[in-house]
Amino acid sequence: MNEKRRKIKLLLHYDGSGYHGWAAQPGMATIQGTLQEAFYKLCGQAVTVVGSSRTDAGVHALGQTAHVVLNDCPVPTENLQKALNRLLPAEIVIADLQEVEDSFHAISSTVSKVYCYTICTDPLRPVFDIRRCWHYPVNLDSGAMQQAAQRLIGTRDFTSFAAAADQRQSSIRTILRCQVLSDPPWIRFEVEADGFLYNMVRNIVGTLTEIGRGRWNPEKIDEILEARDRAAAGPIAPPQGLCLVKIHY
Repeated sequence: MNEKRRKIKLLLHYDGSGYHGWAAQPGMATIQGTLQEAFYKLCGQAVTVVGSSRTDAGVHALGQTAHVVLNDCPVPTENLQKALNRLLPAEIVIADLQEVEDSFHAISSTVSKVYCYTICTDPLRPVFDIRRCWHYPVNLDSGAMQQAAQRLIGTRDFTSFAAAADQRQSSIRTILRCQVLSDPPWIRFEVEADGFLYNMVRNIVGTLTEIGRGRWNPEKIDEILEARDRAAAGPIAPPQGLCLVKIHY
């Protein structure tokens, strides 16, 4: 038996369609809860899997990073990934697993996060991708959206793009990159920042689509930021188009 205390770093892929987000909630299927159940079955101990980002219900991930501390788990580190993946449902997979120094922390060690949001503007529903995109059959001016997206780059107060439920002390965040990529009928938004407020990416996307359909011009972004009021921005985009792509450490 390996009685050594180990800190394990996980790289996770998941389809969040059938889950109530990352955070464990009693009586609900969540990503964190499902992972913790798998660890309990394998190691015979209750653990807390700490994720870098608390993704919302219906949101996906290709680059969620998490850590867990194991004490007296009989399974060697080199066997953990395969053993856990056998226990996890088809929608969740551990893409990489490694033992790390105790100083590593999935949240506090994070330097930046990258999210991607996908929209399909085709008049017909993309049935094979419908769980991983927002079907929005409207002609969108991706050039205007890109101009607006560039105005978000930098250190800003993003109160206007945060959900009212966000209770964090500071709404200041730094967006390092914000791009609108068009390959009709697909439009993809890529946003990298040092951190995000609750629903921030989805609120940004909803606002950019208002600009793309001609309701506002790109300069409207400046007015929205200055307002520091959620009501000044556009509607929230639905969750299924959002994917956590990468965490940088």
